[in-house]
Amino acid sequence: MKKIVSTNNAPAAIGPYSQANLVNGVLYISGQIPIDPSTGNLVDGIEKETHQVMKNLKAILEEAGMSFSNVVKATIFLKSMDDFAVMNEIYASYFEGGNYPARETVEVSCLPKNVSVEISMIAHQF
Repeated sequence: MKKIVSTNNAPAAIGPYSQANLVNGVLYISGQIPIDPSTGNLVDGIEKETHQVMKNLKAILEEAGMSFSNVVKATIFLKSMDDFAVMNEIYASYFEGGNYPARETVEVSCLPKNVSVEISMIAHQF
């Protein structure tokens, strides 16, 4: 059975999709962009953007009773690969003890609201 996971601690969906769906113990989290859910405003600059995206993902994981240790797959979209090193260092800081998921990072020409980074994740209840 599919359960829609939603929290006010992450930005509301800006289109016809859910923040996340939980199906048979697997959580599929939609791509998160750097919107501060408390203000509804975008944050600016790759450092702040990456932290905000990770905070949004963390809020959705927590709503589903999970954490970053449950993440098995991540997909990262960057507007510029020039931001990779900065984003990568911040991203890595959210995972304890090198417990990293499988991942790909791709450069794209444009992201929603013209942000610099978007990240989606898949997590599993162990």
